[in-house]
Amino acid sequence: MSSFFIKKKVISAATNKGDLKRKSKTDDGKGRSKKFNKRRDEEISSDSENESAVPNRKQQENEDDEIEETPQEKKLRLAKLYLDQLREEEDKTAEQESFEADLIAGRLQEDVLEQKGKLQRLIAKELIAPDPAEIRLLRGHKLSVTCLVISPDEKYIFSASKDCSIIKWEVESGKKVHKIAGGRKGTEARHVGHTAHILCMAIASDGTYLASGDMNKLIMIWDPMTCKHLYTFKGHKDTVSGLAFRRGTHTLYSASHDRSIKVWSVDENAYVETLFGHQDVITGLDCLSRERCVTAGGRDRTVRVWKIAEESQLVFHGHEGSIDCIQLINEEHMITGGDDGSISIWTVNKKKPVSTVKQAHGSHGNTGLEQPHWVSSVAALHNSDIVASGASGSHNSAVQLWKCGQGFRGLEPLFSVPMAGFVNSLKFSNSGKFLVAGVGQEHRLGRWWRVKEAKNGLYIIPLKRQVQEQEVVQ
Repeated sequence: MSSFFIKKKVISAATNKGDLKRKSKTDDGKGRSKKFNKRRDEEISSDSENESAVPNRKQQENEDDEIEETPQEKKLRLAKLYLDQLREEEDKTAEQESFEADLIAGRLQEDVLEQKGKLQRLIAKELIAPDPAEIRLLRGHKLSVTCLVISPDEKYIFSASKDCSIIKWEVESGKKVHKIAGGRKGTEARHVGHTAHILCMAIASDGTYLASGDMNKLIMIWDPMTCKHLYTFKGHKDTVSGLAFRRGTHTLYSASHDRSIKVWSVDENAYVETLFGHQDVITGLDCLSRERCVTAGGRDRTVRVWKIAEESQLVFHGHEGSIDCIQLINEEHMITGGDDGSISIWTVNKKKPVSTVKQAHGSHGNTGLEQPHWVSSVAALHNSDIVASGASGSHNSAVQLWKCGQGFRGLEPLFSVPMAGFVNSLKFSNSGKFLVAGVGQEHRLGRWWRVKEAKNGLYIIPLKRQVQEQEVVQ
């Protein structure tokens, strides 16, 4: 009886213990089951799960993609990108080097041709006749302009006149920057400047020195920037009629009516030597980079090439009258003009002109008694096929531009720019962008007659081109 009672109590206790365990699993302590709470939580969080479902899938896809690329594949991909980048940089470098090599080769070829005197840039066909409204006149001299030079940077023009003055002009504005006034005859001792007609000028290729020569047998050296007087060279026995600096140096060549050529070292302020050969007054002189110069001999009708180092000269004949002006086209070719009205192109390899145009600027006078207009000035755009000539002494004078044929054989007229008076000087700018004409009422070498309608001054003639590219022939 007692044992049965004890066993029943044990079983009842075990049953209660099992009920407690089941209750603890299904009850949250507030009389609600965990199943109910779980269902409620799921209902509340269903919206947030929908919002995050898409990003989670994308993230999972990205992770899958990253997992798909192995380290070896990644290294290979990066290596290929690096090689492609290197190949692209090498191609760009090779292209740039090829372009620079072509430029250098072209420049070297031009330098070689220039030294040989065979360089000829064909740009005449690109020139357009200027609009008369675009031609500017600069006035400031009281008497006829006799000579002019353009600074190497093409910013300034220096002009000289029979009034013994030198004027520095600014090209862009056309304004006078400085004037070196001329002095009266007899004031040489106290006046800083010229006291006689100035017939010639020259400027160094680096713009360091400006030289001017007058009828008082003097050569004066100036600082082009400040127009300050530096030196005076004495030695000629007559009028100084031609001046030229050797390109790339400060060696100065001078020509005179005393029939001599003198060589000066401007850096050392010293005389070097004298050359003789002409039989009449020397009317013009020019030189480029070689150690030589060319001169026109006036009434002796000769052109001479002076080889300074060899102390020798070459003599050329061809004009029927006086040769009044000369200009080098390149190291081997030159152009001359004279009072017989003709212009001629010469080469140092032949004693006669390779090309001549007679009565280049027409003639004047009664029928049967016609006389050609004098050619008072010539100019050449260096190493090109363009030259210019200026006539003198009439109401309808003009600056005529010419095209040289291939190999400088033949001259064809391009266009003319009318202007009254004596065209005493012509100069092209180094770039060929403009041409400057020095005009006066009288000829620079004398007073044979006067054109009263003419204006003493400078005409700046713009030279426009249709195409900027240039063709070079050998």
